[in-house]
Amino acid sequence: MPELPEVERARRVLERAAVGKRLTSLRALHPSAARALPACDADSVAGATLVRVERRGKHQLLRLDDGRTLHAHFRMNGDWEVGRADEAAPAHARYLLDFADGTRVALVDSRALASIRLHAAGHDPLPAMGPEATAPEFDGASLHAALAGRRCAIKVALLDQRVVAGLGNIYVCEALWRAGIDPRKPGGKVTRPQLERLVPAIRAVLEQAIADGGSTLRDFAQPDGELGYFASRFDVYGREGTGCRHEDGGKIRRIVQGGRSTWFCPKCQR
Repeated sequence: MPELPEVERARRVLERAAVGKRLTSLRALHPSAARALPACDADSVAGATLVRVERRGKHQLLRLDDGRTLHAHFRMNGDWEVGRADEAAPAHARYLLDFADGTRVALVDSRALASIRLHAAGHDPLPAMGPEATAPEFDGASLHAALAGRRCAIKVALLDQRVVAGLGNIYVCEALWRAGIDPRKPGGKVTRPQLERLVPAIRAVLEQAIADGGSTLRDFAQPDGELGYFASRFDVYGREGTGCRHEDGGKIRRIVQGGRSTWFCPKCQR
């Protein structure tokens, strides 16, 4: 699932390709896409100019010059693919945005879960979310308050976008390892000093991933192994059975929490 770094990479791709350009058409190519964006809404944006692309958590907001907003959400594996209007649409294209200069941007999604919705000027399309994971206001104190009384595991709590916006499975596993926190510990029992270590760990793994351009579906299609993608890119994610990089003799374990896999080192995350 695209997380904050992947969505930020995609936002920058769209920004470079299309900001300042006039839309000539917006089309939904799949029944589920058309349910989110009816033809009357899609037709109404022809002639509007894309003035900026914003990201909040895992959401993208395409701001138009008439004040309206196109809200894009990738869900499980959506992404932008940039091409030309005279080219064939990419495989699994669910929406096509054509611009006056001949640029075409496709929202591709093999599962057809991604969506684009049109919202009126002044309307906030976003659900309730916690602070941005990379924002200055996200600190140990705010996280301690958000987790107060939570009985669910800290790993599960951090995936709740109402606690902190933008975090997903990959980078939560990585940050908990860096901070030395057991992912199974109840969120409300994680101590303030632990959270003071966790917040900079979250920020560090996200900033590094953003600098690396995030991960793509093509990355995860590469064969794994001793020198494979997971072994080289991540410290714990996808590395079940390999040695912990803290050199404590621990082996990375995988467990299931809240229906998602969690990777951690039982020795250094106690």
